[in-house]
Amino acid sequence: MNVSPLIWGITIVVILALLAFDYFFHIRKAHIPTLKEAAVWSSIYVGLAIVFGIVLWAFGGATMGGEYFAGYITEKALSVDNLFVFLVIMASFKVPREDQQKVLLFGIVFALIARTGFIFAGAALINTWSWMFYIFGIILLITAGNLLKGEDSSDGDDADNFIIRLAKRLFNTSDKYDGDKLITVINGKKVLTPMLLVMVAIGGTDLLFALDSIPAIFGLTQNVYIVFTATAFSLMGLRQLYFLLDGLLDRLIYLAYGLAAILAFIGVKLVLHALHENNLPFINGGERVPVFEISTGLSLTVIIGVLTITIVASLVSKSGKAQTVLNNARRHAQSYLDLDYTADANERERVYGLLMDEEKTISAMETKLRDKHPESEEILEQIATAHKAHADFKS
Repeated sequence: MNVSPLIWGITIVVILALLAFDYFFHIRKAHIPTLKEAAVWSSIYVGLAIVFGIVLWAFGGATMGGEYFAGYITEKALSVDNLFVFLVIMASFKVPREDQQKVLLFGIVFALIARTGFIFAGAALINTWSWMFYIFGIILLITAGNLLKGEDSSDGDDADNFIIRLAKRLFNTSDKYDGDKLITVINGKKVLTPMLLVMVAIGGTDLLFALDSIPAIFGLTQNVYIVFTATAFSLMGLRQLYFLLDGLLDRLIYLAYGLAAILAFIGVKLVLHALHENNLPFINGGERVPVFEISTGLSLTVIIGVLTITIVASLVSKSGKAQTVLNNARRHAQSYLDLDYTADANERERVYGLLMDEEKTISAMETKLRDKHPESEEILEQIATAHKAHADFKS
């Protein structure tokens, strides 16, 4: 199925309209989304992605539809992994809770722009040099290896990375937020707020994520329209998903292993495809290598299967439950003690209530599970400090 310029134009307009709707009806007025709001809009965006895939399947055929769903599921899983880093960045910059939506929407828009550029660049490279499939495959295999080694994905993504230090040195920046403004006035002079620096950090990490995600989806399809739409729809609703999964992200303790398996699988698929299309003179004399090629159906089955096993294993794991409670307790204690976290008194009470529930769970937790967490004692001390702060606030 060849996609006409008209279809391309309509698709781009629809995506831009969704982003504009998100901004004007949800982001302009800073607020903290309720669980219901996040759930409803996450469901709507996932539903739109599924409807689009069904339409694509109906008009483009099973292969095209299968490639879209395989690409969408893979990119969505990688996007969820990105949320971990976004969480680290916003915690490091102490972004007020009610202003985090604007940061996330910027991250989504920047990611879409960056990845669109990588998509067309990748397509041009593949069309010019088929051996680029080898490069893409090796990139994914290296990424999978790094995930298995458990490298800290937050390295360089906090408030003290090189780009941020350089921005602070070159420009006048304030230490305090002024709502969600990027520029504020202090002593009659215009200065940048930390909000702009947060967006710089988010934008930088988006570029790094694109280096992994684009080769991954090109390993599933070389149709540029499918690559673009699967990537775009995977990013839509990511803002709502962040608030919906708040407190549950840490529960997915095996997600890195699942993503490593998927990226390694796609990396092998790319290398096999490169061998099948081989024209490098030092491999088989420049002739194609007769190898098994992985079908779209098999790719879709493997991706869904790996993600299902990963999620179920994470949710039933006692160690995972313990780690989730401790991590959430640490985050909520820090949020409660941080006066810049939110100006909403109800939100502060909500956080304190969650912290008390988590403290009860920690008290009932097996000692061996609690001691597995390297910062368990520090977390308990933070909870005690939050108790004192709450008592002082009430008195």
